[in-house]
Formats: sequence, structure tokens, C-alpha cells
Amino acid sequence: MLMAGHPLLPDILYLHCHDAGRFVQPYGYPVATPHLQRLAEEGVLFRQTFAAAPTCSPSRAALLTGQAPHSVGMYGLAHTRFGGFRLHDYRQHLAQYLKRAGYRSVLCGLQHEAMDPTWIGYGQILSVPKGGQPNAVEVAARAARELEAASDRPLFLSVGTVEPHRLMGPDRDPAFFTPEGPRGDPRYVRPAPIFPDLPETRQDMADFYEAVRLFDAAVGLLTETLVRTGRLDRTLIIATTDHGIAFPGMKCTLTDHGLGVMLIVRGPGGFTGGCVFDALVSHVDVFPTLCELVGLPIPPWVQGRSLMPLIRQESDQIRDDLYGEITYHVRFEPQRCVRTRRWKYIRRFSNVPCPPSLRRQHREPHETTKPFPNTDPGLTKNVLLSAGWPGPNAAPEQWYDLWFDPMEVCNLADDPAQAEVLADLRERLLRWMVETKDPLLAGRAPEPPCAF
Repeated sequence: MLMAGHPLLPDILYLHCHDAGRFVQPYGYPVATPHLQRLAEEGVLFRQTFAAAPTCSPSRAALLTGQAPHSVGMYGLAHTRFGGFRLHDYRQHLAQYLKRAGYRSVLCGLQHEAMDPTWIGYGQILSVPKGGQPNAVEVAARAARELEAASDRPLFLSVGTVEPHRLMGPDRDPAFFTPEGPRGDPRYVRPAPIFPDLPETRQDMADFYEAVRLFDAAVGLLTETLVRTGRLDRTLIIATTDHGIAFPGMKCTLTDHGLGVMLIVRGPGGFTGGCVFDALVSHVDVFPTLCELVGLPIPPWVQGRSLMPLIRQESDQIRDDLYGEITYHVRFEPQRCVRTRRWKYIRRFSNVPCPPSLRRQHREPHETTKPFPNTDPGLTKNVLLSAGWPGPNAAPEQWYDLWFDPMEVCNLADDPAQAEVLADLRERLLRWMVETKDPLLAGRAPEPPCAF
């Protein structure tokens, strides 16, 4: 137990957005996010950070418990319409762990770990403007008032924004969410590198950038609040996102386009100086890092590894590999993967039967007719479908050489030239699944608590 009011304990500001991947200025993309850029230049940026899952609830559950999503019961989305999954034990959530240690744990804005946010165990849940979806700046303004409040206890403040998630507009066009709904200027925008340069893909990317800039404005409002109140240097700021951007072949896939995420940290404990690390990092490594930083024991359930050896320059790597998974999103699609510095291996578990409730008559028949429902709709998806897009790669095994094939288009799984490498990757994945008690190994998947 930490002593409340201990002068060495940092406040922790956890800033998280939807669906941004690494498409922000500090990672070299041509979108103006000056506040994230400043955060990186004053803090630490991890270039090779990966989510534990390319979907919302499983990814966040992994970061906030330090475990694989299947280990904590978050096989799919937490909200009712798409599954109603929940953690096996909310006492393992970071908010509760820090609260038991003397922190004030506060939630403002989005969370994706429970249908009912009160299940999570935050000490306080801040109300945000009603009458529609609050935008990132409105959420940040409410969080800023909490930062201004005096307290003799250290603070863990989770601030979540919808941006840059796609939302259904009034004309049922799934557009990126911005406060007034302005379209981005596509004239000087380049689509993501895996897409053709077309008017539709440029417009889609321009709209995405508008939503990303809104999240950046929220980051700026909160950092300026910390400067004004004199709390900046005693606050650990963590800026990240849940998974890759909501475009075909990215979000909801186990490619690097789906799993690669930003992770920028600024604050006490060595997270200063504009350092950039190329070490492999998983979201599950955040929990043990915070434990070591504030002097808490790393609990036995944690599967991640602390980043502090990197920060202390004791090592240039903390892991040889990392893992990702998807079981459910809008539809059942069980896959697992292992990634090393050079190689990616993905296995699709087509032998695992679809749970009975999903084989019954769907409650929303229109969902069954949508092509590739695990790919979010939008301008880019529409134009690809019109050209005959076959959908995400459905091969039972995929193996990529990321150094020579960073776009992950050349599947080497049937190439006998490096059979030993493939056998090693298969063994790594199997060992991880056994160690983390993955139910797919038994040929089954959990039933979604809510019918689809």
C-alpha cells in the first residue's frame, strides 16, 4: 500500500483514442498533431508498439490488466450489441489496483471494458455534456477541471475520446466524427500506403486526419492545464490508441496495420528528453511499467514486461516476440499471431466451430448481408468493393518477412526454403497459447453473453 500524498508519487494521465494506429505526426505521417509532437519531443516515443488485439475492448482490456484478452475474458466487444463480454475479475483492472494503493482513480469520457462503467471500479466517473456524442475537446475540458482540483492524493485519470472512430452520419454514411462534421480537404492528402490513390481514398484519409486533429487538440488542452497548474513535471502522461485505423486490411486484422499503435509517454521516472526506442513493445507492458515506476509489486496475473530497463538504458530490448489475437468483432473470426523483429506468423482457427447462438437466426438480418462485416464501412471500403475486393486474407496460415515485405502481401507459409523459421514461429505461438490458457487450443470459443 502506498501512502496517500507521498510527494514522489506521480499523477498518471492516461489519454486514449479510438482507431488511430500510428497515423500521427510524431510517427512521420503528414497530419498536423503539434501537441502529440511536443509530447514526443519532451518525452519518450516507442516506435514498435503493438496492441494485443486489433479490436476495441480486447485491446484496452489487455493494456489495463497486463494480460492477453483471452486470459481476462474479453474475447470481443463489451457493449451489448456486439457481444457483451466482460472481464473475469475487474479487481485486476489498473484503475482498481491503483485505487487500492492510494490513488484517486477517475474516468472521463470513453471506456470500452464494460457495458456499465461502474463495474470497473473507478472511484469517480465524471459526467460529460449530454445531448449527443461529446467530442474530444468537450471531454478534455471536463477532465481539465479535475486536473485543476486540489488533492493530497495522487491521481490516475483516464481520458478517452471517440475520435477518430467512424460514426454513422445523418445520411447513414459512416464518416469520421468531428464536432461540426466538416470534411477534410483531400487535395493535398495521400491515402494510406496500402490503398490506391483515388478521389474516394483521399477524401476518406482527409476526413480521418480531421478527427485525429481533434484528439490532438484535446491533448493540448490537458497539457496546457498541467502547465498552468504547475503539475506538468509530476504527471506521467501516456498517449496511445487501441489499434490500427478503421480502413480495409487494417483495423480488425493481425497485420502490423491492425496491431501497430502509437505509444508516447512523458513525465517523471526517466520519460523525458525526446528519446525514441525501437524495441518491441506490447500494450500488456504498460501495467508492469507503471507498477515499477510508482513502487508497487507487479501482481502475479501480469503477463507483460516492464519498460523501465529500456528507460534506464540497461537493455535495448525487453522481449524477443509479442502476440496478438482476435476472436470476435462484429462476427466470429478466431485468429492468433506471433511477431518477432523480422517475422510475422498468423494462424486462422477455422477448426473451431462457431458457437451455437451465432448459428441461430440473426436478430439483425441486414448485418448478415454486409460484405466482410469485420471491416468498418466507409468510402475506402466502398470503392474497393466496387472493384471486386476479395476481403481480408483468409488463408489458414500466413507467414511474412517484414523486412522485405512490410505490407504483408507475400505469404511464405507454403515456401519450404526456410521451414525451420516457420516451425519456430509455430512453436512460439503454441507455447504462448498453452501458457495463457487459450480456449482455442481445446477447439472451442466462449459464447457471447449477448446474442448478435
